[in-house]
Amino acid sequence: MNYFALIYEVIDDYVARRAAFREEHLGHSRAAHRRGELLLGGAFTDPVDKALLVFRVKDATVVEEFARHDPYVINGLVRKWAVRPWTVVIGNQP
Repeated sequence: MNYFALIYEVIDDYVARRAAFREEHLGHSRAAHRRGELLLGGAFTDPVDKALLVFRVKDATVVEEFARHDPYVINGLVRKWAVRPWTVVIGNQP
């Protein structure tokens, strides 16, 4: 299994607009977490301009599909997203 970082760049009024899609987004995220794909996820603060989601999956296509189906992406709260392979050196032991 490989680690990947999904980085969201969110719109300026993200905090004000996310409430309408938050439960659907959290449901989507919790489902990925239950499957063992999504390990951690959350928004950066001060400023709230990006979010980071950490996945442990076979390949990047799983992460890309997650992003394409995320209600925040579909509804325009995410301006741009990127998937980056991540080499974990500390903390990846079972």
